[in-house]
Amino acid sequence: MPEIQYRENPVDEDTKRQFDTKETSKFYDPCQDAANRSLKCLRRNMGDREMCTDYFQAYRDCKKKWVEERKTERWKKAMGSLGFKIGDDSPESSSSSSSATAASGSTTTGGEK
Repeated sequence: MPEIQYRENPVDEDTKRQFDTKETSKFYDPCQDAANRSLKCLRRNMGDREMCTDYFQAYRDCKKKWVEERKTERWKKAMGSLGFKIGDDSPESSSSSSSATAASGSTTTGGEK
């Protein structure tokens, strides 16, 4: 089956602007179009989830992309406010390398005993 594409890109400049200028208490979901389409599919198919798996996956992909973008932006903002130079490193790559270091350190300690 072909991949379902939606008009909205959760990380495009227009979406970022809408999110940044929203009121503090206002909920904003850039993936709402995908959510509406999946619900519409469920209604159209009388609740048969098997018929709507592509719509569900499109919503999950959209949400995942949006959440990752927000995490990266918050990380960059936090690091910039602390005075650190922000390069191409992402929080995921630095945390995975520290995890690998910690894991290798515990293996070495366990091997010495």
